[in-house]
Amino acid sequence: MKFSEYSLQKPVLDAIKAMGIEEPTKIQEQTIPPILEGKDVIGESPTGSGKTLAFGIGIAQHVKPNEGIQAIVLTPTRELAQQVNKVVHELTNLHAAEIYGGVAFEPQLKALSKAEVIVATPGRLLDHLSRGNIDTSKVHMFIMDEADRMFDMGFIEDVEQIIQACPKKRQTLFFSATISPRVKSLGKKYLQNPLEFSAGTQVDPSKLKQVYYDVDRNMKLALLIHLLKEEKGGLVMVFCNTRAGVDFVARNLKANDVKAIPIHGGLSQNQRTRTIGQFNDGKTHVLVCTDVAARGLHIENVSHVYNYDISKDAKEYVHRIGRTARAGEEGKVINLICQLDFENFDRLLRDFPDFSIENAEKPYVPKVKFVAAPARTPRPGRGGWQGQRSRGPRRGPPRGKPRRRH
Repeated sequence: MKFSEYSLQKPVLDAIKAMGIEEPTKIQEQTIPPILEGKDVIGESPTGSGKTLAFGIGIAQHVKPNEGIQAIVLTPTRELAQQVNKVVHELTNLHAAEIYGGVAFEPQLKALSKAEVIVATPGRLLDHLSRGNIDTSKVHMFIMDEADRMFDMGFIEDVEQIIQACPKKRQTLFFSATISPRVKSLGKKYLQNPLEFSAGTQVDPSKLKQVYYDVDRNMKLALLIHLLKEEKGGLVMVFCNTRAGVDFVARNLKANDVKAIPIHGGLSQNQRTRTIGQFNDGKTHVLVCTDVAARGLHIENVSHVYNYDISKDAKEYVHRIGRTARAGEEGKVINLICQLDFENFDRLLRDFPDFSIENAEKPYVPKVKFVAAPARTPRPGRGGWQGQRSRGPRRGPPRGKPRRRH
């Protein structure tokens, strides 16, 4: 299948060629034809599989210049909004306004005054709507990207208010890494006879190795630092469940001469944009992140994924590991399991019994420098050292000890 077979306008075909894309991915093959026909679509496909280009082509074909706001794309995060906006600009000459929090209102008002497309996060867009800054009367395309993440982040009430502010006669597209029952229920409420497609996973199981280390809680950090220093692969993503955890891990990695940068929702937009740029450019080897970085962001050449914390939701684990072993490349997932993780890890193994996650033998772990407080506000008595030679097996495994998987 070639893009030329879709009867696309020549400028769109030229733009796709300029982007270096030769053949459509599976989700693009499935969804582009009905999108071009104006049908409602629910598309399930993992991060990095080409969902943005699929609905971006629809925008390029259906939205006309200088005729007001005609398309709205909702995303759960600011970074994803930026990426979607970049694709729209590469595909079209349309004016696309980026609307999200953490930045000033005035530049957004100026962008809205000449926009044909809005790419936005729900909260800031709803704010503009409540102030009367947006005319939705001509909107005939509504797209929600990473729909399941909208539920997870508590945005769904805002999303529904925005949908209800749009004309009922429109094309509605829902795209998501996973189509949960909640997404399907929302689709029944707002989509007209939607066509559903699923493109499966992009991860090659034959190229992905998953292991776990059963480690004492106070040895987790030392083991992570040791493994990262021994690693000779490409880019590394280290996942934590909380912002505080991200800051703690990133701070201690840097204190032990591991080039690492943090990203989470508590950082300013400029900080987050700069962080992703540094990581994508390979200027920093390790990205320490919450799940905000696991979904939607376009990050290539990730050879290793570390789970410093095991995600509470097993689906999030799948999204995390989907960052590696892509496009024929090999990848490795390393899980650091202490007693606090046993419940989440057992849930993961129950939900995904086909996963092969081997129990790795703990190596000798040398001492590491331990920094409990931010370096900019040092306090006496809060530093120290962590790490020691790894102990042998425990006597009598604690209740909930992860089951060994081969």
